[in-house]
Amino acid sequence: MSATRREFLGGSVATLAAAAGAAHAADAPQPTRMGGDLLSRMTWLNPPVSESYAEGTLTVRARGKTDFWRKTFYGYVTDNGHFMSLPVKGEFKFTARVLGNYASLYDQAGIMVRLDEKQWMKCGTEFFENRRWASVVFTRDFSDWSTMEDVTQTGAVYWRVERRKDSIEAKCSKDGDQFVTVRQGYFPPGVGVNVGVMVAAPAGPGFDATFDQLLLESA
Repeated sequence: MSATRREFLGGSVATLAAAAGAAHAADAPQPTRMGGDLLSRMTWLNPPVSESYAEGTLTVRARGKTDFWRKTFYGYVTDNGHFMSLPVKGEFKFTARVLGNYASLYDQAGIMVRLDEKQWMKCGTEFFENRRWASVVFTRDFSDWSTMEDVTQTGAVYWRVERRKDSIEAKCSKDGDQFVTVRQGYFPPGVGVNVGVMVAAPAGPGFDATFDQLLLESA
């Protein structure tokens, strides 16, 4: 990461504009969510600029200057990324196929598991150094970040989170059959969480992302 990720937080104007935009999105007519799939049971934390639905598919336009991050290295807290989720208890596996038009620094789309604003993890494809990376952030008041080369630079990526005991394991796959573990980390056991898809554009003006093949299973 570089100072670029921090610069957008320097003034309050952007924050107020984002809040106003979110309020406007909340007041706007909501698009129809087709089918009796997971999407029909999910709700937004910080709605995106736009959203559209087909059978089992969600396409969104991320708002610019959005992210999920807490304190580490940069010192700031930002919690205005887009997260569409449903509540889950116990151990589970959640999978989604993710594809984004990544173009600007730190454009990202993937999966999030969230207990509250101080305890969460996110994983997905993130764009920096002019290419895509598999990225995972675990946060317990302070965020940490790890990356590895993405499984593809052009196509969709299947992302999966598995919650077992006191941990979450993040995995990715090019074909949806063979998954590679990207990160395993501690997560508080025995508490209900929200799980779903997330998208954010920390440094750029926003971008389009598509999520489909969502699947929630018992672990």
